[in-house]
Amino acid sequence: MGVPAFFRWLSRKYPSIIVNCVEEKAKECNGVKASVDTSKPNPNEVEFDNLYLDMNGIIHPCTHPEDKPAPKNEDEMMVAIFEYIDRIFNIVRPRRLLYMAIDGVAPRAKMNQQRSRRFRASKEGMEAAEEKQKIRQEILAKGGILPPEEVKERFDSNCITPGTEFMDNLAKCLRYYIADRLNSDPGWKNLTIILSDASAPGEGEHKIMDYIRRQRAQPNHDPNTHHCLCGADADLIMLGLATHEPNFTIIREEFKPNKPKPCALCNQMGHEVKDCQGLPREKQGKHDQFADSLPASEQEFIFIRLCVLREYLERELTMASLPFTFDFERSVDDWVFMCFFVGNDFLPHLPSLEIREGAIDRLVNIYKNVVHKTGGYLTESGFVNLQRVQMIMLAVGEVEDSIFKKRKDDDDNFKRRQKEKKKRMKRDHPSFIPGGQFSPQALGNRSSPQAISNPRQAAYEMRMHDRQNSTMSSPNTSLNSDGSPSPARGIKRKSEDSDSEPEPEDNIRLWESGWKQRYYKNKFDVDASDEKFRRKVVQSYVEGLCWVLRYYYQGCASWNWYYPFHYAPFASDFEGIADMPSDFEKGSKPFKPLEQLMGVFPAASGNFLPPTWRKLMTDPESSIIDFYPEDFAIDLNGKKYAWQGVALLPFVDERRLRAALEEVYPDLTPEENRRNSLGGDVLFVGKHHPLCDFIVEQYKSKNTEPVDMPPELCYGIQGKLTLNENAVLPDKTVESPVPMLRDLTQNSAVSISFKDPQFDEDFIFKAIVLPGAKKPPPVLKPGDWEKTNNDGRPWRPQLGFNRDRKPVHLDQSAFRTLGHAMPRERGMPGMYANAVPLGAYGSPYTRPLMSGQQQIPKLLSNLRPQESWRGPTPLFQQAPQRTAGAAPLLAWNRMLPAQSQYPPGQYQGLGGPMNYPQRPEDRMDRGRQAYGPGRPYLLPPPSGRYSWN
Repeated sequence: MGVPAFFRWLSRKYPSIIVNCVEEKAKECNGVKASVDTSKPNPNEVEFDNLYLDMNGIIHPCTHPEDKPAPKNEDEMMVAIFEYIDRIFNIVRPRRLLYMAIDGVAPRAKMNQQRSRRFRASKEGMEAAEEKQKIRQEILAKGGILPPEEVKERFDSNCITPGTEFMDNLAKCLRYYIADRLNSDPGWKNLTIILSDASAPGEGEHKIMDYIRRQRAQPNHDPNTHHCLCGADADLIMLGLATHEPNFTIIREEFKPNKPKPCALCNQMGHEVKDCQGLPREKQGKHDQFADSLPASEQEFIFIRLCVLREYLERELTMASLPFTFDFERSVDDWVFMCFFVGNDFLPHLPSLEIREGAIDRLVNIYKNVVHKTGGYLTESGFVNLQRVQMIMLAVGEVEDSIFKKRKDDDDNFKRRQKEKKKRMKRDHPSFIPGGQFSPQALGNRSSPQAISNPRQAAYEMRMHDRQNSTMSSPNTSLNSDGSPSPARGIKRKSEDSDSEPEPEDNIRLWESGWKQRYYKNKFDVDASDEKFRRKVVQSYVEGLCWVLRYYYQGCASWNWYYPFHYAPFASDFEGIADMPSDFEKGSKPFKPLEQLMGVFPAASGNFLPPTWRKLMTDPESSIIDFYPEDFAIDLNGKKYAWQGVALLPFVDERRLRAALEEVYPDLTPEENRRNSLGGDVLFVGKHHPLCDFIVEQYKSKNTEPVDMPPELCYGIQGKLTLNENAVLPDKTVESPVPMLRDLTQNSAVSISFKDPQFDEDFIFKAIVLPGAKKPPPVLKPGDWEKTNNDGRPWRPQLGFNRDRKPVHLDQSAFRTLGHAMPRERGMPGMYANAVPLGAYGSPYTRPLMSGQQQIPKLLSNLRPQESWRGPTPLFQQAPQRTAGAAPLLAWNRMLPAQSQYPPGQYQGLGGPMNYPQRPEDRMDRGRQAYGPGRPYLLPPPSGRYSWN
């Protein structure tokens, strides 16, 4: 989704939706890593039925990662993708379905955004390479030291587009991977796998949503299915809410901004390419070879619980005294629709609505005030009531002027505070920090400071350095030509030392009167008085709003529609939109893969296309050469960075493009024709799956007609099955497309083509909660409604789905043991060495050693494992035992049992140690999420501590 700040805003406003994943790590013994048994219960104390993978969110970080070295070749990329999927599978552990969806050909509205992104990436890559080479030559000319330049082919991420050889090879590798896991991994034993590769049209996440919608409309669908969707895009949250499934969870990587990166020239940390000076790397300790290496930290994952988000929204959107019956599901749909105004992949956001300025909160407040007048909701099952939307937008338009003025005031105040902060830091920063014996030491550091050989010389250098600094900083001092200080004139300040950074020129000035006229004149090159043009822009935007909502709730309404402008209108322009048509042409077809490549690729990526097609991008005589400009303008549009700006690229004329491609279509080879054709989904099962024998019989009968999939054999999943030409069949070798991986000579898996249930083009999927669906137990408690808890301390996400989980911790004796045992070499004391354990000294619980008692208890005996959180009874709570040779009990030891009036288990209620009582109906259905009689795996032990929310 085109709102980079949306997830940050959502997680801060509704913090309890975030849960840290509990991940079981593979154990290693004698250099051999044992794989995790994913057939065991989920360590997150929740069981998922279906796992959906938006594969493009996996492919990109595996092929060109930002936090570690990139794979050397395509084979290593494929192995990295396999390992990433294994890790997600280990965390989620689905029990019914694994759905892998790769982006296929996108609708035309999305292609414009893809085109802008790919052209921008190509331009930035070329500019970065030129700047790097220029700085390298300058540094070497000054005598700088740089490592030899590596000659290696740069990986062009544009190849991750349908129709390329890379995507075709990826599909082959994923078929091999699925067959291998079905044969070897016990967690895949009874799993159904559906692979929708790049040949199947549609974006990955929308292919997943289309599958869920069509299965929900079937009579055999289990309404209590627990879905888990893996992906990093913010629009997945909207899509998950749009399904109205009560159990929907999203898993994604935890976002950690501002990760350090080494300089691309000298490979040292701490500066960028533009600041590189080619200095030799200084010795930084004994193990200097690791000084500049990136920390080998694995990316963590988090869960986003949409059932908890629904609880938040229910509290926020509930309205009293409505002239009609309040329907929470309809209000959720309206909330999703209003989020489109702050940005999405298909439309530019309105100028007056910025997510960082609380635009969604403003829209919700206006919505709650206006909904009493509208007489109903804004949307219904993906269709928009434009008359009611007009009232919302005009209400926003009334405050547009004040929004722009407040934005300017906030921006000026922020710049002023930053300027004052820089001056304060420059004033308070010490001019000289001595080293050696005189260097400041951290409190509590027991390491001896580094001794110096000549203290007088060190003191002299300190005095001279301080005198030089005071002379240079004098306001009436300047330097002569020989470098000596001259008090005649002041130092002329350099432009780069200025506290203020150059700001991009803003010709619109939205905070001044006449902003609408300047906006239309500058952005659209028309006068604001041109009412006909303004209405055309508004009508196109209204069509876009209707198209996007239909796309989220019903599927693609038109493959050909797109918004034909680079900028959005103002909210105050939405007058008279109630009469605007919002119908779309029926029967539209998507582009073919190679046609899409011609529509989204710059000429620099033409090597992924056939030679004659590539020539259309570069030949000056080409009839479509204007589609591929070598350079283009980027309008910052009030932003600071180029990546936030608008790429002013010409829109592709579909008719001209198809006419030009008709001349080169005969040049395609059979292999290129195959890659240019549209395909479908493939279903895989193993030999233990109930559907396996049915599929094998279809291949034996050689029935070429589609057959209905028996829902009773596959957890209620329905669809059409057709024989596959390149199928994976039992007892037939599956060749490995990756040389470093072995062939599968003893294969027992089988694959077959799969097609979702089909419906009439006018069929409407109802956006409702299905009958029989059970509402998940409430998770939020009164304190969770606040943005922070823990007495005002920053909120931290819980670990796992069970909020009553007791983490493993150490008692006092274990802390004392660590204090004795931690190494203190190289002047680096252990983290526990200087810390006094709680109650270790001066505590009423401290007692002298009894005869026969060991001096240092064993550390492992004091650990409190997770499954026995209470641990052994402390000594002071044990009944006194009179044994021969034991020292007499002291007075304080006799008093403690009497003071302990409450037994240890008194506060442990039915719901666990935190006294959250379980619901009787929930206790019966804690593990019940399987279709049919039950799951073929063991459930966790029936402990009152578990909370299967």
